[in-house]
Amino acid sequence: MVPRLETLRLVLRAFSPSDVEPYARMMADPEVCRFLGDGKPLDRADAWRQLTQIIGHWELRGFGLWAVEERETRQLVGRIGCYEPEGWPGFEIGYALAREACGRGFAREGVAAALAYARRELGRDDIISLIRPANRASIAVAEHFGARRTGDVELFGAMTDVYTYPLSA
Repeated sequence: MVPRLETLRLVLRAFSPSDVEPYARMMADPEVCRFLGDGKPLDRADAWRQLTQIIGHWELRGFGLWAVEERETRQLVGRIGCYEPEGWPGFEIGYALAREACGRGFAREGVAAALAYARRELGRDDIISLIRPANRASIAVAEHFGARRTGDVELFGAMTDVYTYPLSA
């Protein structure tokens, strides 16, 4: 079962069938996808397959990415959470937000909740974020929580920086 987390402005919850349309719209936006995967937007079928992978990750790993819903509007505005599929470079806090949700502090608010969950509920201190060097906004979010660049790795044919979060106090 996917736990539900609530912050001041967000609800982090399991994805549902009603999320397919807004998720597909978000993942079809070139601006949203430019720093994700191979940098290309997804068509509806690929977005659907990605959602099934996100849902399956919870089942196989016991953690995963949440649907991010804005509390006030109850609209899906992105995904955020813990991610470590087979062969991944480490236990990652990752996220993607719809274009209209960017610049509103939602990433910072959601990362705070995901970090707290990973540390408290999963006992994880080995937490990273994988961020493309040009993604200044995501670098700022990671650095806000004390993460520092500790290396790089090639993902989807592009060099990606590894940001490592400090051990919890």
